[in-house]
Amino acid sequence: MVTAGVSGRPAMTHAIPGSSGVYGIASIGEFVYVVRNYEKRLNVYEAATMRFHRRISLNGLSHSASSLAACPKHNCLYFGDWNDLTVHRVDLANTKLVKKWEVAEKPEGLSVNKAHNVLVACLTDSVVEEYTTNGRLVRQIRLRDDAKPWHAVQLSTGDYVVSQCKTLGVVTIVGQDGRTVRSYTRTWRSGCGLKCPRGIAVTQRGDILVADTFNNRILKLNSSLTDVEELELSGAGMLREPCVLCLDETRDRLYVGEIRDRSRLIVFNYPKQ
Repeated sequence: MVTAGVSGRPAMTHAIPGSSGVYGIASIGEFVYVVRNYEKRLNVYEAATMRFHRRISLNGLSHSASSLAACPKHNCLYFGDWNDLTVHRVDLANTKLVKKWEVAEKPEGLSVNKAHNVLVACLTDSVVEEYTTNGRLVRQIRLRDDAKPWHAVQLSTGDYVVSQCKTLGVVTIVGQDGRTVRSYTRTWRSGCGLKCPRGIAVTQRGDILVADTFNNRILKLNSSLTDVEELELSGAGMLREPCVLCLDETRDRLYVGEIRDRSRLIVFNYPKQ
């Protein structure tokens, strides 16, 4: 079991409920940015206290943002619009400066890799696309037609870990050619396999955290996908469809976003393992 603090479990420090599901969380500098379903704006919190700071309008969205990622190097945020199939880039020095470009169908999870490019998992087209901060396509990684990728994060090896949001969910590690290196699909000791896994976070040591959405839990897998544990999260009670993960190891924090019931943004103390 993952340990943290006296209780031996990652301990909840804040829980912020909302009227709609959390679809994106990003931490950059002194602030935490959150996007909720049906809202064309960012809610901004002070990272030190999690006090509400301000709202930023997301101009140009057709519906609401489907995801969120931060790039410290370029001091910007990226969010996806799955309705008009675009990714938007917001300059945090001037939030009125927004650039957008078209991507493959149904952009869902976004992440930023070590090359400071943005990765876009496109659910319907079963591809992962990599773009520069100016919107130039670097590569398109085509997965199996039935893959249903929700989120992709590039590992230190250069491969990618991808969550496949299906009823019988799969977490795969794929190469740049899209071929599967290894996958995790089997049931584990609880007798319950993955159900629509979505958000992914990767620790500095290479462990993979996965939001197992319809099983209402967060799993930790090792980098070879051969060992899995459920995080026992202190203080949160039962999670309700966790969808989004954001790991900030500089502050020893794990942010979790729910999409049902209280639709909480939950902050856990998560020290480096």
